Amino acid sequence: MSLLLTLCFYFLFSLSHGSPSPPVTPHLDGLLKNGDFEQPPSKASLNKTVIIGKYSLPHWKIKGLVEYISGGPQPGGFYFPVPRGVHAVRLGNEASISQYVRVKPGSIYSLTFGATRTCAQDEVLRVSVPGQSSDLPIQTLYSSNGGDTYAWAFKAASKFVPVTFHNPGVQEDPTCGPLLDAIAIKEILPPKYPKGNLVKNGDFETGPYVFKNFSTGILIPPKIQDLISPLPGWIIESLKPVKYIDKNHFNVPYGFAAIELVAGKESAIAQVIRTVPHKFYNLSFKIGDARNGCHGSMMVEAFAGMKTLKVPYTSQGKGGFKLAILKFQAVSNRTRITFYSAYYHTKLHDYGYMCGPVLDDVKVFSVRS
Repeated sequence: MSLLLTLCFYFLFSLSHGSPSPPVTPHLDGLLKNGDFEQPPSKASLNKTVIIGKYSLPHWKIKGLVEYISGGPQPGGFYFPVPRGVHAVRLGNEASISQYVRVKPGSIYSLTFGATRTCAQDEVLRVSVPGQSSDLPIQTLYSSNGGDTYAWAFKAASKFVPVTFHNPGVQEDPTCGPLLDAIAIKEILPPKYPKGNLVKNGDFETGPYVFKNFSTGILIPPKIQDLISPLPGWIIESLKPVKYIDKNHFNVPYGFAAIELVAGKESAIAQVIRTVPHKFYNLSFKIGDARNGCHGSMMVEAFAGMKTLKVPYTSQGKGGFKLAILKFQAVSNRTRITFYSAYYHTKLHDYGYMCGPVLDDVKVFSVRS
């Protein structure tokens, strides 16, 4: 009798309140579980620095030779910087770490991770989810303090996605491979067009997760290495990445974020916008420096329709910007706008730190001829 009463109560409750809602997957925006590797393996699971057992690193599954590293001087004369914390992992020959992440099927996610090579010039880091994989060359060091940070985006195909970081290389030293010191994830929500502006995400406010305690900027890989950009609306159509910077760590001309063109003509960013053939438009944008010690004569080249504009900027490395406007006539219903730095730059007192002019607040409005 009590069971019958319970069923009747549940039926009446459902009619008045609706069926219980399924759990909602939250917007991801932060470190993966033990994404900073500060939860160590047990002492029994370590042979010096080598982790023994595939589930010995909390919240991660490991395969192959994976080391648990503390930042600082290492045996053999090495020095491993760990700028975002104290601990990191190093992936040896053919080694990998992976973790399942609960996501929303069909949504776009961006991984932000600190990665640097440790001993081989040709080191590569393979980042993958089922159905999507990219090999990121990390032989070029963009910061001299081990602070290189990358972003890589993917589209979720199921509710639970295994995220894998793999060293596909085989070196003479089996421990030689990339160092990972922090891994975070962020759901990339579709940006909206501002009123009247034909450029999507022209202020770069929608982008990858930014580490709060330390940042040298986030390298956005070229399209050939990341088909889904962590910077919605934009195409990195060059051989080298561009750098995503935030106002908490750099000078930004407008809003929270901007783009630093860190590799000269090898670092180009573009967007295809909708236009009306023969109609005139103004392309406006701001350029400046990131207040990061990048010093000297800079120049950003902008392209739209059949027009080109070269915008010089003299940087003292202390922050600042200027506004530029390019008037162009559309020749088709699609127009590509492109920006790149004409010169290569490094910090004035640190030639190992690649830098360049900052681009921000990109707008296109129709005008009269």
